[in-house]
Amino acid sequence: MIEITVPRLGWSMEEGTFSAWLKNDGDWIEKGDLLFVLESDKASQEIESFDAGVLRIGPDGPQRGETVQVGQVIGYLAARDEVPDFAAVAVETPCEVVDDVLSSPSHQEMTVATAEAGHDCAPRVQGSGFREETPVVALAASPERDSGNGAAVSEPVASPRARRAAREHGVDWRRLSGSGREGRVRERDVLAAISPAGEIELPAAPISTVRRTIAERMLASVHSTAPVTLTTKVNAANLVNLRDVFKTASREAAPTITDIVVKLTAQALAEHPGLNARWQNNQIVLNNEINIGIAVDTLAGLLVPVVRNVPDLGLKQLAAASRALVERARESRLTPAEMQGGTFTVTNLGMYGIDVFTPIINPSEAAILGLGAIRREAVVVEDRLVAGQTITLNLTFDHRIIDGAPAARFLQLVGQLIENPVASLV
Repeated sequence: MIEITVPRLGWSMEEGTFSAWLKNDGDWIEKGDLLFVLESDKASQEIESFDAGVLRIGPDGPQRGETVQVGQVIGYLAARDEVPDFAAVAVETPCEVVDDVLSSPSHQEMTVATAEAGHDCAPRVQGSGFREETPVVALAASPERDSGNGAAVSEPVASPRARRAAREHGVDWRRLSGSGREGRVRERDVLAAISPAGEIELPAAPISTVRRTIAERMLASVHSTAPVTLTTKVNAANLVNLRDVFKTASREAAPTITDIVVKLTAQALAEHPGLNARWQNNQIVLNNEINIGIAVDTLAGLLVPVVRNVPDLGLKQLAAASRALVERARESRLTPAEMQGGTFTVTNLGMYGIDVFTPIINPSEAAILGLGAIRREAVVVEDRLVAGQTITLNLTFDHRIIDGAPAARFLQLVGQLIENPVASLV
């Protein structure tokens, strides 16, 4: 049989999240067929087979959302007449039931460090199969104490999970009234003692690979940059009119407000290369290309696909490229390469009615531009107050790379281009 293992999708990848099998157990697989979907960092990727054979998925094959390690065997490709021995039988026992058995005064107590630390109650496997057999565990009799009149009295007993929770929250479990069989203290008893009104604190949901990556990158950005945010409001009437013209004149999908601003921002970056730089090895390095990332909200979390060489693209080409990237992002089909190489980022929260916010710089970039909502309000035109439309621009920049005045001049230019976009795009 040929082992199916978890591939390394990036040089720093050590683990990923299994999303789904694309074939069923028993299907014949040809070389090049897509086998499963693996999520790594911010991308989900369909993994193809390098061999042919009958797909065999063991009883402990990975489930959707399960974390898998690089190199882990998750299935096999077998010959047509080859039947693998999956005799392993997983005995899954709910943690609370295990706790009850182990902590009951009428039973023996497991004296293993992992149990005392709060074992995760993973399935035990007997026989042969994918998982290693669970080793035999030594058992010790439950401790007893003398009541004073010579009679043996069992000590108060708590489950391993209850003891761990008690240690973490500084609770003396010996003083608690246990709700388990024969008065044993369970984890829920400890949580009820520390929660208001006796509420039981539910376990936290597991963190996805995407959310973990977002957290790491955003925290790294805050810790490794000197962020400053500038905000300005500009007249957006011509920007909105131009967008309406595109919508009316073309049967194809018209460029979005974000597309137009990305194109105008690229022009401003060409004139202010300091905003298109990066901090590297205690040096400021100017990027040769202008590759702009577009922040996309997806069910999995925030993703930032990159549109490359924006100055070389016409607005129609830019719109088509960004539209394709956004669709792939929301369908979890982006490749790692499509989210790398950005030199500047644009994020738009205007559709949610947000005006002013503080965007967080994408690590290694010098700045990020946030777009607020376009609002109808009074504006001054040639000393006259007229009805108009405005948009708020929020620029966060790394003060290590650029100072406030140059950043302000860049933002001012972006505002001027937005106020007169036609002249800038012709």
